[in-house]
Amino acid sequence: MSSSVLRKIIKPVAIRAMVAREWWQSGVTYNPLSPSVYTDPYPTYERLRDKDPVHWSPLMDSWVFSRYKHVDGILRDHKRFSNDTSKRGNPSHIDESFDLANQPSMLFRDPPDHTRLRALVSRAFTPAVVEGLAGHIRAIADDLLDQIDDPSAFDLMEAIAAPLPVIVIAELLGVPTEDRPQFQIWSRHRARGLEPNITDQERRLVTEAGKELDAYFLGIIDQRRREPQDDLISGLVAAEEAEDKLSQAELLAMLRLLLVAGNETTTKLIGNGMLALLRNPGQLEVLRQSPDLMPSAIEELLRYDAPVQLDVRVALEDVEFDGRDVKKGQGIMVLLGSANRDPEVFSEPDRLDLTRQEANHISFGRGIHHCLGASLARLEGRLTFEAIMERFANIRMQMDRPVFRDNIILRGLEVLPISARKATLN
Repeated sequence: MSSSVLRKIIKPVAIRAMVAREWWQSGVTYNPLSPSVYTDPYPTYERLRDKDPVHWSPLMDSWVFSRYKHVDGILRDHKRFSNDTSKRGNPSHIDESFDLANQPSMLFRDPPDHTRLRALVSRAFTPAVVEGLAGHIRAIADDLLDQIDDPSAFDLMEAIAAPLPVIVIAELLGVPTEDRPQFQIWSRHRARGLEPNITDQERRLVTEAGKELDAYFLGIIDQRRREPQDDLISGLVAAEEAEDKLSQAELLAMLRLLLVAGNETTTKLIGNGMLALLRNPGQLEVLRQSPDLMPSAIEELLRYDAPVQLDVRVALEDVEFDGRDVKKGQGIMVLLGSANRDPEVFSEPDRLDLTRQEANHISFGRGIHHCLGASLARLEGRLTFEAIMERFANIRMQMDRPVFRDNIILRGLEVLPISARKATLN
């Protein structure tokens, strides 16, 4: 028997033994590698909150926090909990995946590097700048919907959820129109690199996509040095040429991060949000009858099924949580999706309520690492849903069990086949 075949047999056996011991010790398990968990993680989250909210996962080699108060507190405390996974004594699978996809981006840097890098791009994502994009983003949404030949049967993910964010971030960066389809492929491969259940073949695709992206961006960077334009790449090139602000490695990492972060989160907001509405037709009708609810509806859709389900940290010192001792250097997983369903904060948390007026969700994080593109994602989501609602009536899902990608961190649909008819103008 070959060693590779033997590893495939031993690994599932080892995982089962590890999970069995975990259940025996705490009465609950957290195995995000299981399809039943990443397809619908919320029952597992509920058990964790109820039985062991400060939970040690031997499989992830990390502490798992599932309650709002803990997740919120850890994300806000960058002095005791680091984003730099290299500070772990024994990196886990999830740390290695984050490193593969993003290092040395600002996503996994601590101050002062994080502060310096974030300041270089923050001006491009202020609320005023983002709101100025509204008319153009709506035009993009309308154009994509115009291309749907038969509204009685189409895939929402392919038609608008996936292409719209790619077009927007590509335009902000300054990427030529003809290169956007390739951008979408690179983005998907790079995003997969975040996942701890990545296969060896996918890992190779992530690496290849990174090399191809770097080569592509280096060509664009060279063009912008010769002929600066009014785009984000030109601004970052100017910062790189200042030498003390941005190295070339940091510039390339920043561009890779902006591509993935500016694309994947919004795609999943649109897909997960539409699925939630279709599964709750009463709320869909509420939104249709009261379109002024759209801003609060976007917040509720983000809470209800967050595009980013978890984040990671490293303890920089010994910390005690509810009688459990987290040691310096140990890994921490904060479950954003679980915090958003915590009944101590949200009444009837498993119910979709577009009129909800409770505490803020944590889908965009907290503290110094709060999602830089949150306002852009909200705007893209709002305008996309407005365009869909105005264009179509009688929207229905065409499959009983939509297929989610086998992602643990970036939760989103593979496809969402729907049927609709064109709305009648009043």
